[in-house]
Amino acid sequence: MKLDILAITAHPDDVELCCAGTLLAQMALGKKVGIVDLTRGELGTRGTPQGRIQEALNAAGVLNIDIRENVGIADGFFKNDEQHQKLIIPYIRKYQPDIVITNAIHDRHPDHGRGAQLVVDSCFYSGLRMIETFDQDGNPQQAWRPKNVFHSIQDRYIQPDFIVDISDVHDQKIRAVRAFKSQFFDPEYNASSGEPQSYISSPEFLNFIIARAQEMGHAIGVQYGEGFTSYKKLGVKDISAFI
Repeated sequence: MKLDILAITAHPDDVELCCAGTLLAQMALGKKVGIVDLTRGELGTRGTPQGRIQEALNAAGVLNIDIRENVGIADGFFKNDEQHQKLIIPYIRKYQPDIVITNAIHDRHPDHGRGAQLVVDSCFYSGLRMIETFDQDGNPQQAWRPKNVFHSIQDRYIQPDFIVDISDVHDQKIRAVRAFKSQFFDPEYNASSGEPQSYISSPEFLNFIIARAQEMGHAIGVQYGEGFTSYKKLGVKDISAFI
């Protein structure tokens, strides 16, 4: 299935936090979207790799996204090298997205910036026909390079190059975030798990996520927004696209 937009991020829940609203807004416009998680988030303070995979599937159900895959590379210890790029390229060629959304260019968590550069380079190399990859049936894949790669804005504030209005889908985005019960504030999970609290499991963190969306929305005169950066300058043929 060819996709219009593919979100490729380091951890299960990165997409929900930083760009799920944008995916939902584009789906409402008839776009085909999907998610690829690079790792299972196995180094997280809370939860288990198996549990996080299930939470990712639950969140995909909330988002009503049919395509969500996990590359299964090592959380925390992946590198931007040939070995890892050749694990990601098959997904880009499989879904042939016109736009890829990935992690912030730099952030509190080192996996985010490193994962962002890994995805950027994988998108470039995916367009080189001399790099051979094969699908699950062993058939050669065609070279494919997305037209644009955009970076989300995560924990640390980065000045956005553009902001997407997600006002109509923000509540659904937050429901998808809450599907990760082991990671974010959930009184029932906290009471039963006995796991330690983490930076992201407090109610204050979830309030911050909502406040960030309000901040981005305020900047463009709407209720909620998600901001992105781009390595290259963006242009349009019709300036009414900005209306």
